[in-house]
Amino acid sequence: MEFLAPLAETPLARALISSSTIYLLVNAAHILGIGMLFGAILALDLRLLGFARAMPLPATALYLSRMAGAGVVLAIVTGLCLFTVKPVEYVRNPAFLFKVGLIALGLVNVAVVHFGAGWKAMLAGEKPSTALRISAAFSTLIWIAAVIAGRWIGFL
Repeated sequence: MEFLAPLAETPLARALISSSTIYLLVNAAHILGIGMLFGAILALDLRLLGFARAMPLPATALYLSRMAGAGVVLAIVTGLCLFTVKPVEYVRNPAFLFKVGLIALGLVNVAVVHFGAGWKAMLAGEKPSTALRISAAFSTLIWIAAVIAGRWIGFL
């Protein structure tokens, strides 16, 4: 893992380490990205599970999935920036590794859902399939666990 040590010497890492303001802003943007992602995913998953039935599912699903997409991009970009500050420590942290694994699992779930027939049928106005509802429940658990793992990083 020592091969990652040079990341902490990059101009980006040095700027984050030397400027509490830059670090604060990048960290705040990371939290904003997580909030956008998690808020949109949770709302979408709950709607797929049958809550808030008054909201039209196809329009809601499109909007929330795009919001989640923007959130995940912001969270990943800022997370990679924050990673450069202590790369060796992070890759040795079990909570960090668990978080990254959960994020990967969550993104695989998103891809499976969005490229599946159930998603396309739901966008066309059909009721969510059982498989789509199971994926929504799984998604909720994955992203809650990822948030918890992210908070756990600082405690190990």
